[in-house]
Amino acid sequence: MNQTGKIMLVGIGPGHVEHMTQRAREAIAEADTVIGYVTYLRLVEDLTSGKEIIRKSMTEELDRAVAALERARTGRKVALISSGDAGVYGMAGPTYEVLFNAGWVPGLDIEVEVIPGASALNTCAALVGAPLTHDFCAVSLSDLLTPWPVIARRIDAVAASDFVVALYNPKSGRRTRQIVEAQRLLLRHRRPDTPVAIVKSAFRPRQRVELTTLEAMCDADIGMLSTVLVGNSRTFIRDGLMVTPRGYDNKYAIDSGEAHTGEQAGRSLSTGLDGWLRTLRDSDETPARLAARHGLPEDYIRAVLDTSADDATATEAA
Repeated sequence: MNQTGKIMLVGIGPGHVEHMTQRAREAIAEADTVIGYVTYLRLVEDLTSGKEIIRKSMTEELDRAVAALERARTGRKVALISSGDAGVYGMAGPTYEVLFNAGWVPGLDIEVEVIPGASALNTCAALVGAPLTHDFCAVSLSDLLTPWPVIARRIDAVAASDFVVALYNPKSGRRTRQIVEAQRLLLRHRRPDTPVAIVKSAFRPRQRVELTTLEAMCDADIGMLSTVLVGNSRTFIRDGLMVTPRGYDNKYAIDSGEAHTGEQAGRSLSTGLDGWLRTLRDSDETPARLAARHGLPEDYIRAVLDTSADDATATEAA
């Protein structure tokens, strides 16, 4: 490959120009060719006048990447667009796979730029309150490329670990049971009344927001344009807003901001790592019982206790 063109992997966010970054708009303006899924191209059609447009279907991601490479080889600047963020279930991954398979070398051949955009979990969360304020993760329910046992294990682990979870690609015309199985796995570890937000077409003309519960979520209107946000054990819904507390009430009185007895501002919780290690060292329980108490692997507890003992010995020797 000769150094000739450029591929810009553009995340357009939810689609409205007001929610696109300045760099995303500039990249589309710079491009000679714009490639994307037909729905995404409609969202940016006001920015693509006079450019070569290559429209592809939903399952033609590799075709889009190959088309971008072919155009870039001829010296063209290509904007390959994704809704949300190009690196979150978007076109960045398959494009790099195609490039490396073709012998592309970063810095020597075609230039590649990834232009970030707001992902669906960000935009959907903004519409329902603050559900992602604490630890969260995303799982796609699409089994077009990922075996279902892999997806199921991930959902089960997420549920057991009390993450807030964003479910991408929850349902389509053909894939209707995946969301039901996800619910079954989540209910193994979560209360039936766990808050759930279902957001369809966030910040687009047909936007729809529904707040429900884990037990009832499969009765809601869910499709390929939906993102499902499932709360953790502390998430609540109040006055139409879904909120996951960050944990300030573990350390402070929310009304006054004063630290609770035994806690210090700017320091780890008394039950943080150092405090927890002291509790383990002072306990007369077996590693097996400690592991059961804290829901952690016994070999991890043993390793922590051994390391603590070694650190204490080193301190005494010093």
